Amino acid sequence: MPGMDDLTSRLYFAGIDIGSTMSKATIVDAEGKMLAYVVGPTGAQHRLRANKVMEDTLSKAGVPLADIAYIVSTGYGRVNVPFADKQITELTCHAKGVAALFPDVRTAIDIGGQDAKVLKIKNGRLVDFLTNDKCAAGTGRFLEVAAETLGLDLNEMGNISLQTDTPVKINSLCTIFAQQEIISRLSTGEPLPDILAGVYIAIATRVVKLARQLKVEVPVVFTGGVAKNAGMVKAMETVLGVPVLIPEEPLITGSLGAAILARDEAFKLVQRGEYQAHREKKLTEARVDFGEKTK
Repeated sequence: MPGMDDLTSRLYFAGIDIGSTMSKATIVDAEGKMLAYVVGPTGAQHRLRANKVMEDTLSKAGVPLADIAYIVSTGYGRVNVPFADKQITELTCHAKGVAALFPDVRTAIDIGGQDAKVLKIKNGRLVDFLTNDKCAAGTGRFLEVAAETLGLDLNEMGNISLQTDTPVKINSLCTIFAQQEIISRLSTGEPLPDILAGVYIAIATRVVKLARQLKVEVPVVFTGGVAKNAGMVKAMETVLGVPVLIPEEPLITGSLGAAILARDEAFKLVQRGEYQAHREKKLTEARVDFGEKTK
């Protein structure tokens, strides 16, 4: 079949997830097995970051770009990956990636830097979702503001919050007012661990309220950068009332799903007899600043 020989000589597939704060790339083989991934900050220049995470992932996997048969981009900056063969929404990619790691997953909760997402998944497929992208409350940004207010780094903040089982109630879900409330609590002598635990409970409460609109079903998988924070994990389990599963690297479910979908897309083209050798991809094509004109 035309195209099959070319595909079988290119047995690798890549997914790139350009998020609002972090960018991720993952490479899988023809069986969907993950070979390598790289995570790095997005920054202002999405196109430069797409190149960098792709270059680093290729190097880590020991695979030349010429051997990548198909690339899918996803995430907030997916349009800024010129060397991708296709763009797919982050919700579809996250669901695919989570299901690849946890085949029985029914609910996935993802908290990123700027938004929170709840996905209902059945038989490995996305069936429903809700997002919170209008307010920083319930996102990683809420935690960053709290950490900046207290002069702590996020990991330190999470560990300190584990020192108590009596979190204070943070009444405001507005980031600015919550910041003022944290300062007020400190001034009245509330223990720092109690305040921090209260911050995590406030975020978890907002996200779980969103999740319950879809009806939470177990197993529940918790992803996104915030899932790396021990204080957030404890709060999420407390408010949900069930344990949560966390990937070894909770940031890469989107790029992993994109890579698996890249494999699926390539195989579909082969089955239809439409797969053709792609032009030689050059990452340097994307190396332009947003303020420059492409030459």
